[in-house]
Amino acid sequence: MCGTLRRMDASFTGSVFLGMSVDGFIARLDGDLSWLTGGQDAGGAPDDGEGGDFGFGEFVAGVDALVMGRSTYEFIAPFAEWPYQGRPVHVLSTTLTPGDDARITVHRSLDDAVAAMTAAGHRRVYVDGGRTVHAFLAAGLVGDLTLSRVPVLIGTGHTPFGELPADIRLEHERTRTFPGGMVQTTYRVRR
Repeated sequence: MCGTLRRMDASFTGSVFLGMSVDGFIARLDGDLSWLTGGQDAGGAPDDGEGGDFGFGEFVAGVDALVMGRSTYEFIAPFAEWPYQGRPVHVLSTTLTPGDDARITVHRSLDDAVAAMTAAGHRRVYVDGGRTVHAFLAAGLVGDLTLSRVPVLIGTGHTPFGELPADIRLEHERTRTFPGGMVQTTYRVRR
C-alpha cells in the first residue's frame, strides 16, 4: 500500500508486546484466548510452563504507562491481581464511565489519550489491544513491536494489522525461541 503516514505529535514512544497465532490473530472472533497457551500470568501474558512469562514482566517494568482499548481492559479488569501496579493505565472507550474504576483513566478518543500521556511526560507507553495497536500504528506512534507467535493456526480472528495509510518498514532486532515452540521477534519501526 502506498500513501503517507501521519505522525501525531507525542512525547512518548509506543511499544507493542503481543501474543498471536502463527497466522497473525490475537484472539478468536468471540474474544476467546484459550488457544494462546495452557496458562497465563496475571497480566494475560502467556506462561511458558516453567514459571516464566516470555519477558512480559521485564517489558512492563520498562514502560511509564499503558494504553489499551475497552475490550482488553474488560479482559484484564477481573484478574485477582492488577498487573500494572504503579503505572498509569489509559483506556480508549466511548462506553466506559470515567471514574468507575480508579485504576484507569478513560479517554473518548486517540487524540485525547495522546494529549494526556504527552502532558504527563510519559516516555515509553505500552500499547495493547488489537484496535488500539492498529490506531497507534496508523498514527505513527509505535516505535517497537515484540510479537510472540504461538505454534497454532486458528484460521480467523482479530488482528492488530490491517489497512494502513502507508507501509510501515520494520528493522529486525532479535528473535528468541522458547520451549513449546513459541517464537518471539522484536522489531524497531524505521523512521
